[in-house]
Amino acid sequence: MTDHSLQTRLLHNDQKFDPQTGAVSVPIQQASTFHQQDFDNPGVYDYSRSGNPTRHALEETIAGLESGTHGFAFASGMAAISTAFMLLSKGDHVVITQDVYGGTFRMIHDVLYKFGIDHTFVDMTDLHEVATAIQPNTKLLYIETPSNPTLEITDIRAVSKLAKANDCWTFVDNTFMTPALQRPLELGADLVLHSATKFIAGHSDVVAGLAVTHRKDLAEQLSFLQNSFGSILGAHDCWLVLRGLKTLHCRITQSSASAVQIAEELNKHPLIEQVYYPGFRCHPGNSTHSYQADGDGAVLSFRLKNEDAVRQFTNAVELPVYAVSLGAVESILSYPARMSHASMPKAEREKRGITDGLLRLSVGLEKPEDLIKDFYQALAQINDYTCLKTGG
Repeated sequence: MTDHSLQTRLLHNDQKFDPQTGAVSVPIQQASTFHQQDFDNPGVYDYSRSGNPTRHALEETIAGLESGTHGFAFASGMAAISTAFMLLSKGDHVVITQDVYGGTFRMIHDVLYKFGIDHTFVDMTDLHEVATAIQPNTKLLYIETPSNPTLEITDIRAVSKLAKANDCWTFVDNTFMTPALQRPLELGADLVLHSATKFIAGHSDVVAGLAVTHRKDLAEQLSFLQNSFGSILGAHDCWLVLRGLKTLHCRITQSSASAVQIAEELNKHPLIEQVYYPGFRCHPGNSTHSYQADGDGAVLSFRLKNEDAVRQFTNAVELPVYAVSLGAVESILSYPARMSHASMPKAEREKRGITDGLLRLSVGLEKPEDLIKDFYQALAQINDYTCLKTGG
């Protein structure tokens, strides 16, 4: 079925129906262990940490969608990312996107450093800066594009070529785009990572992580690490992610269309100091994003004057859920300084443009006009806007 579009392959793939029963849903194999029929010839499955039929179905599905050969399902996005980092060894060095997700920052800055794995944060939109940061012991170039939460764009193909020229791996966090909009392996990356909690599952009801590669050597090492650490995704959660995948294309297409409309409206408002969205032609990464992705995505960020303005706005807004996470059917408004990037020191946040006035919006499936109306009434509650209206 590889000749079909991804939109079709989300529904028509090797997991289309159960070959034993014809059920048009992958069975949930809740078993922790599996009977072995033959002492000398063990079965495919023996213990669910090492392998489970429902998990296998999800892993095969995501591998196909990402143009990979091997997929891995983990207990969370950070479990997937952390396990991928365990491919490194003491003495290795990582070059990493400077405005990376806060949990990834914490992992590499506070955890890996203890194990003798060094790192350099760089502006990955600047290839010269990336090249300059590569050292003789650099093993990995780690990309997040669009970045979280300032939505900067990294040229995946260019960085991947740079990595190969220096005998490095390229890992890409593809959470914001998903394979529906961006497929990094096709652009030269070695490993793709997802917080499947977000757009892939899409309903705020499961925590999950995914990894995909087309390299046999990386797949063998990841399989060993997945089994060794045991941070696997349970069968029922695998089923929830598989169910979410079926509607991924229509969800992210609708949400992306709404995000464009909302971003344009917010950009007109006098209290919004800046809107960050790769779909804007004035965005410095727009041309790069246009060639490597099939859409602009459903996440945008916007900056108010300060924390007090954010507090007033979030107290007044009614429709979006004010919460951690993104990528759900309902719109989610997040405050990076206190949520996704709370573990990053204030000085480090501000250096990356993550100010106390920055809000991140993941656009859901609501009618965009309703969201815009809600945002405008909330902005009207901010004291500065009252002053603007009265000339005070």
